[in-house]
Amino acid sequence: MVIGKSKMNISLGTWGLIFLVGILLIVGTLACGKAEEEAVEAGPVLEEGVLLFEGTVKIVHGRYVYIPEVKGFDIIVEGSLTSGDLTSLEGKEVKGQGRFDPLKPAILVAETIELKDETGAYQNVFTKTGEVILDAYLDLQQREQFEVLADLAYDKKDGWEGKAQAKVQGTLEQDGENYRIVVLNEDGARVGRIIVDSLSDFSQYYIKKLSLFDKYWFYLNIKETVDWQTRRRSREMFHADVIFSGIF
Repeated sequence: MVIGKSKMNISLGTWGLIFLVGILLIVGTLACGKAEEEAVEAGPVLEEGVLLFEGTVKIVHGRYVYIPEVKGFDIIVEGSLTSGDLTSLEGKEVKGQGRFDPLKPAILVAETIELKDETGAYQNVFTKTGEVILDAYLDLQQREQFEVLADLAYDKKDGWEGKAQAKVQGTLEQDGENYRIVVLNEDGARVGRIIVDSLSDFSQYYIKKLSLFDKYWFYLNIKETVDWQTRRRSREMFHADVIFSGIF
């Protein structure tokens, strides 16, 4: 009787495993279908790595362009338009083709851009002629390498000294041309400020793109510590260059 019961348990366990594997296969299939659906929404594929795109330009900063209809991509335009600068495209309907690199799947490098005129016709305003260097782009894997500066306090410089790169969560304050990051703890309380020496175009582009948010993760190149007398008075902890900003 004991042996029979053991066999029954093994049989039930096996069926349970088969059921679980079946569920995982179904979920995986649905996830792949969703990914393919989103890829199709981004535009028709002309050839491997080349997509057609079309939509209304919402944000331009530096060489970065955001078109909401082109889901999942930030568009880089390397070079000049045939007339006007890139910001002249904001609010305009455009179409074109771009190339993406599987190693940097969120970036679409524009190869051509056509602008819709008053008659409804499209006129070419950009054709890429040079190579694009993506040195300022941080992908998800690179972002994971940035250590979180936790438990920061203006009077505890060991929290940041000795670190070359890290990330903090906070809000961005602007005073004229000067920027400060107000660092927040887990409870949302202010624990200090960081003096921003520079904001990359990619960082500023994302802050504009995520205009509905007021709190970001800032990815930093950490620089010199503020002297103690100033730190004690202003709560400014150190200088930094911001290379990326995002909600995660």
